[in-house]
Amino acid sequence: MPAGVQGLRGTGEFDADHRPKNYRELYTLLEPNGSAPLNALLSMMGTQATDDPEFKHFRDELPDRTLTVNNGAGYNTSATSIAVDAATEIAFFTSGTLVQNTATGEVMQIDTDASASPLTVTRNIGSTSYSITDNDILVAIGYADKEGDTSPTPIAWDATVASNYTQIFKTPVSISGTMQNTNLRTGSKEQELLTKALKLHMSDLERSMFFGIKAEVNGSTAQPTRYTGGLTTQITNVTDAASAFTTANQVTEKEFDRWLVETAFSKGSKERVCFVGATVAANLMEIAKNRWTPTSVDGSYGVSMTKYATFAGDLMVHLHPMFRQVPGMADAMIMLDMPYLSYRCMKNRDTQLQRDIHTADFDGVKHQYLTECGLEMTQAQVHTYLKNWQTVS
Repeated sequence: MPAGVQGLRGTGEFDADHRPKNYRELYTLLEPNGSAPLNALLSMMGTQATDDPEFKHFRDELPDRTLTVNNGAGYNTSATSIAVDAATEIAFFTSGTLVQNTATGEVMQIDTDASASPLTVTRNIGSTSYSITDNDILVAIGYADKEGDTSPTPIAWDATVASNYTQIFKTPVSISGTMQNTNLRTGSKEQELLTKALKLHMSDLERSMFFGIKAEVNGSTAQPTRYTGGLTTQITNVTDAASAFTTANQVTEKEFDRWLVETAFSKGSKERVCFVGATVAANLMEIAKNRWTPTSVDGSYGVSMTKYATFAGDLMVHLHPMFRQVPGMADAMIMLDMPYLSYRCMKNRDTQLQRDIHTADFDGVKHQYLTECGLEMTQAQVHTYLKNWQTVS
């Protein structure tokens, strides 16, 4: 039984009984491991059309409910007014909330609803005496009420709205009438150019899905230009190995284990599709020698991967050919939780070949591939971008 990737079985799955619906799907069917493997995976999940060039969605998540003590001198065991850093989550600390100091283990209780610093608290629940140090982390650990009391203050929060734009991609092909009718040993020059143009067109889509930035220029005019945001500009969970670990640009096996648990798999599903550069691929293979048994995966979605089954979650790794071409990406890894990504195209504007777009007096033909599409990321924190990982020890 072939292995699968979560979220990648669906209406775009191709085999002998399926017909590609457009040139994008045709390309990803013929070359799933080519220049656009991300688009190949997105194709397997189906295409979602939009009837507006700006597509929006709601994002919602539970708060962390943590605060940081803000007092250089700290507090003794009897202080009951505790200053904390400004934080949007302070409203979640209502009267009756139990709070633990993660540095000492002290449990205290909020006495009055907190709308701003400082917190008013009852200290040392359980009669153990602890002091508090600047920058100690206070985390909500529940609620406790006295017998026969009324209900506590209710808490509510709203989802946030995120959006992206569709971007218009065009790749033209033109050939003179003379060349069109010249017999070449290599076959039709027009067809050759169309094939190369489709490859280039798909490469443009792929690069924008990774590196594009969301923007709209001249938005109030009749002809605005829109740019779709890509992965590297939308992912908020970014780790720079040049500064995040003990040795610059080096990640030890122990550090990588901890990073997987605390960062990469802290939210979302237990499986990630990882696009990596050559340096990171070598680093993963070095770690795997004595610890993991890599498994080659080539399921019906078409993109070949290597599976690393770690204790934190499964890494489905693909060496992206584009990462060989773009400077700085050889030592990068982009980890994606695929169910939270989708390909959005403008209605009736998915990849298509527009033939004969030349003027009537042109001695030849001109065609172009056109796509108006964008990348939708319904959650940002479930994806991870690790960069500058050059060595392992």
